[in-house]
Amino acid sequence: MIRSFSNLIERQIKKAQAQGQLSGLEGEGKPLPKRHDGEDAATSVGHSIMARAGVLPREFKLKEALEAAKQDWQQATDPAEKKRLMAKISELELAYNIERDAYRKFLK
Repeated sequence: MIRSFSNLIERQIKKAQAQGQLSGLEGEGKPLPKRHDGEDAATSVGHSIMARAGVLPREFKLKEALEAAKQDWQQATDPAEKKRLMAKISELELAYNIERDAYRKFLK
């Protein structure tokens, strides 16, 4: 079963190559993008497709918000504002770690 499926895939790839459907694609001739730690190729491709469609896992959105909050904290000069931003960073880090762990368990 697996061998026949592999053969089918190979035939489809060769057919697409012969028809020129695999030339001129985005990223052709460039190295594959770096993956996140521990991320397999299928997950990486899935993330790429979701990103192009404008849909990102909650984990990614939290990571972006966390990085923005860290930059805001570095630029802040008022001690009260720094304290507020540090609390926000702590909340975002906790949410990010929870989301990341849940996502990893989901993938297993």
